[in-house]
Amino acid sequence: MDITIWLSLKEVLPVSLKQRIHNKEAINIASGVSFGCTRDEMEAVLGQGNYDLISTDHQHGAANEDKLVEYCAMASEFDVGVQLRIKHTRNAYLIGNLLDLGPQAIVVPQVESVETVDEAIDFFYYPQKGKRSWGPSSAYGIKQGLDRLEYAEWWNNTGILILQIESVDAVINVSKFAKPGVDMVTFGENDLNFSIESYPSSPFKNLQECIAHVQTQLADTHVKVGAGHTPSGRL
Repeated sequence: MDITIWLSLKEVLPVSLKQRIHNKEAINIASGVSFGCTRDEMEAVLGQGNYDLISTDHQHGAANEDKLVEYCAMASEFDVGVQLRIKHTRNAYLIGNLLDLGPQAIVVPQVESVETVDEAIDFFYYPQKGKRSWGPSSAYGIKQGLDRLEYAEWWNNTGILILQIESVDAVINVSKFAKPGVDMVTFGENDLNFSIESYPSSPFKNLQECIAHVQTQLADTHVKVGAGHTPSGRL
């Protein structure tokens, strides 16, 4: 292809959501649409704004794999990806399995260690970026006709990995979490407040000071800091 034509095409191609996040742009996430919702109920929520993702939660809600497949398939009809918060931090090893069911974005709650971050990255991305096993029968975007290597590369440039910061220690160590493959960090307001209240001589008095510290630490990285207090909403 002529280089001039290629550059022209690049100018008109839409910027991916992952790249928008790396550009630190605001994204809009719809919440409040539970598993078992009807198509009309999902359409009513998504019709209220221009949403980039729709959020659902396994951490504090019921987890049902069949319903997750149905939920993600329904969301795809509206051309919106699903953001799923997994059940527990220790379930990071299950991220690949959950992605095979259809989400575009994963939120790992209560991240405290670099080891958790490494595990999440390994199971989120396909080789050679990660170690995710192949078998995406219902995965996001799998029906677009790409072969194994094409889809793996496409996914590695499309999937969104989010870490949730919910303790003073995590805030202090957040710069260590900004590894290639992590797209965003956000905050769990209530658990972070518990941590501040219980932390001896906490260096942060409130949530706002925690957010400000994280923003400063990650300002020169590719990792976006979600301005919201929860993993849902305008980030």
